[in-house]
Amino acid sequence: MLVKVYSAAVYGIEAYQVTIEAMTEKGVGTTIIGMPDTAVRESYPRIESALRNSGIVFPHRRIIFNLSPADVKKEGAAFDLPMAVAVLAAHQSIECPDLDTYMIMGELSLDGSVLPIRGALPMAVKARELGFKRLIVPKANVTEAAVVNKVEVFGVETLKDALDILTGESELKPTVINTRELFARYSGNFELDFSEVKGQESVKRAFEVACAGGHNILLVGSPGSGKSMMAKRLPSILPPLSMSEALETTKIHSVAGKLSRGSMLLTQRPFRTPHHTVSPVALVGGGSNPQPGEISLAHNGILFLDEFPEFPRNVLEVLRQPIEDRVITVARAKYTVDYPASFMLVASMNPCPCGYHGHPTKACTCTTSQVSKYLNKISGPLLDRIDLQIEIQPVPFDDMANTVPAESSAAIRERVIKARVIQQERFKNEPGIHCNAQMNSRLLHTYAWPDEKGLSKLKERMTRLNMTARAFDRILRVARTIADLDYSATMTPEKAANAPVLSRHIAEAIGYRSLDRLSVPSPLPF
Repeated sequence: MLVKVYSAAVYGIEAYQVTIEAMTEKGVGTTIIGMPDTAVRESYPRIESALRNSGIVFPHRRIIFNLSPADVKKEGAAFDLPMAVAVLAAHQSIECPDLDTYMIMGELSLDGSVLPIRGALPMAVKARELGFKRLIVPKANVTEAAVVNKVEVFGVETLKDALDILTGESELKPTVINTRELFARYSGNFELDFSEVKGQESVKRAFEVACAGGHNILLVGSPGSGKSMMAKRLPSILPPLSMSEALETTKIHSVAGKLSRGSMLLTQRPFRTPHHTVSPVALVGGGSNPQPGEISLAHNGILFLDEFPEFPRNVLEVLRQPIEDRVITVARAKYTVDYPASFMLVASMNPCPCGYHGHPTKACTCTTSQVSKYLNKISGPLLDRIDLQIEIQPVPFDDMANTVPAESSAAIRERVIKARVIQQERFKNEPGIHCNAQMNSRLLHTYAWPDEKGLSKLKERMTRLNMTARAFDRILRVARTIADLDYSATMTPEKAANAPVLSRHIAEAIGYRSLDRLSVPSPLPF
């Protein structure tokens, strides 16, 4: 008898349907076709043992499995459970007249337990798109999959639980989650807060501008000046995730297997901090079984690269294309996968090898050539793509001894959200544009062109510092964000969306290009 059971697999961050056809006939042996990998070919002994340990007699017949579409490689152990169901239905050991309304996935243990899988969320989304009424997933993945509405999601712990659901003998109810309620409850909870940061008001202002416009930022300062401490607090002032952003971000983490058991939608923007020994593949993604890298895991959030110059040059250069295009294409001989990569790059570095160049009290032991060589580890094209470059000085003792709490993250976040509302109004008719950092040249000329005084100031500074055209665009984007923060307190979003960029906004934006100033040769001492 021939039986079809429906499951799913993941390609990139999207799922596609896999139809598992099982046929039993006279004879012995098992054949699995449809381009299975090693994990799929090894499913037979897992299925046999799981059935026996669940008290079910394994059919002593020849079994043929076909995994369709046959021209796409099938990977992983998530097909164990649907293959076990298929062989029992083909042997008529179970009766399930509405089997075609189910999508099933799960890995089997030898004792019949159902183990968690990767990519349950995109699979649930695909099940809804294809019109399946019910979904059976491992218990550990049920809250993740139940985020998707209009599909009854059942979480099973054992093979026997799944069979009882299919035959109608189970009293297990589908899992129901009030996604919006839980999302609203946890989206504003942060362990770290800017009220704990003493002093550094100018740096906090730069962070506020960066978060308000989604701009990349580089922090340059001596050891102990607070670069990492403040960077870790950035998620607390970013605007909250929208439901669509949360769904897309969670899909990426689900495919990568980064979601903890029992988790649902991600309620806070991701903050990824790869070590400087990270490989290009780990940062970009890919591999023999393609997986999203750190760049994609930071999608809709922050990618923080501490000790920026310590990263290998070839690793840093792979950031250039994703920063511009906000998508990364991993092309190999056997596959091509697109991963979203709309992240905010935050990097920190010392000003020199010893770390004390420009320190107010400690002398730098580096030569001029050593300092120049150290700064040149970051290529010019990559620096051009960083909107704000900020120098950080150590916190004075009086600021550290001050017991008065600083401004809270909630207060800063409120201003950031108001600026983002202005940008939403501005770009409501521009698909794919959500913040000022994403503006192209056409939008810059429409919304960020400065007044005559500001344009004159920008021309003088660009000529003196020998800035590139890309730096010119970056300054205009940052100036537009500063103007949005300026106008958000006094104007409605409709008026602020088209309010002019003034010279004071241009002047502040130019001030956030520290490394451009450092790159200008110093006058000779004679």
